[in-house]
Amino acid sequence: MTLPSSLAPADSFDAVRPRLFAIAYRMLGTRADAEDVVQDAWLRWNGSERANVATPEAWLVTVTTRLAIDRLRSRKLEREAYVGWWLPEPLIEDAHTPEAAAELASDVSVAFLWVLERLAPEERAAFLLRQVFDQDYPDIAAMLGKSEAACRQLVHRAQARVKQEQPRFDVPQEAHRALLARFMQAAGAGDRTAMKALLADDVQLVSDGGGKVKSFLRVLEGAGRVAGVYWSVEHAFPGRVAYREALVNGEPGLLRYVDGRIESAQSFIVDAGRIVAAFVIRNPDKLAGAPQTI
Repeated sequence: MTLPSSLAPADSFDAVRPRLFAIAYRMLGTRADAEDVVQDAWLRWNGSERANVATPEAWLVTVTTRLAIDRLRSRKLEREAYVGWWLPEPLIEDAHTPEAAAELASDVSVAFLWVLERLAPEERAAFLLRQVFDQDYPDIAAMLGKSEAACRQLVHRAQARVKQEQPRFDVPQEAHRALLARFMQAAGAGDRTAMKALLADDVQLVSDGGGKVKSFLRVLEGAGRVAGVYWSVEHAFPGRVAYREALVNGEPGLLRYVDGRIESAQSFIVDAGRIVAAFVIRNPDKLAGAPQTI
């Protein structure tokens, strides 16, 4: 997409803003950080000599990418000190804003972003720009200040890592949603047998409490163990737990409420009619964008 040079500065920025937010969110994994980066990009755009900018979109994407890399580097120590597993702030499809449409337009699943956390900042940027936003290597090289050969190597290494850690399962959304509906019913009833039947034998559960609420500090494995976790919530709060279906980062997911208040947002990987992975985001700081009451 190339923006016409006749657009006013604000119009130029507004036209590309959803793309900038999409890049920043995939880089940083939190809405607040992404919005801060987009705002910083706006301030630089507003203070730039726009007469010298031949292609506003390319200029803005470059600035946003570099700002996101800088912020990701500055967050490195915070991420290393984070208590337990770090999962992205979920995007719950509730308010249909232009940003939401862009966020859900391509691969932005919780599982995908969790894998991206294992990449170095420039690897993550190069991979996203090439594989998600379809940028050419000369453009990526200009954005990152590296040679094309170096950028190709970054993308190659990132691709190998993502492919290794996130196998792809092509599951129709309706089948995904139907499976979660059955699991939601079983979990709500505290039926461990029914839950186990819907879980793969080697299912994994990743939980993020961020030190603010209790969560597991290791990845749980096994249908019996994961079913037991859901059963224990019902057992601890009898008659006080409720589930709600939602789109979590563009995929069918669940919101769990205790005493009518949001407790977690949950994303799942499904394959062959069973749940193979569950990502449970409990850190209350990351649930601000979810409906707070059921």
